[in-house]
Amino acid sequence: MLTKNEGTIDRVLRVVIGLALLIWFYLDQSGGFWHYSKLIGIIPLVTGLVGTCPLYQVLGVSTCRVKT
Repeated sequence: MLTKNEGTIDRVLRVVIGLALLIWFYLDQSGGFWHYSKLIGIIPLVTGLVGTCPLYQVLGVSTCRVKT
């Protein structure tokens, strides 16, 4: 199982940013590269909901106060 390495503020910001990008993707139907690049919002949304960031693990970073 993956260890939690994101603090509360980090997780909330990731979820908010991820949702904002995905909502923007669905509301703006212009097309093209920049339109589909908004789907990158899936990554912060999922990592925020799960509480684990694989990049943080590789870099040895943790914003979580409690060691699990």
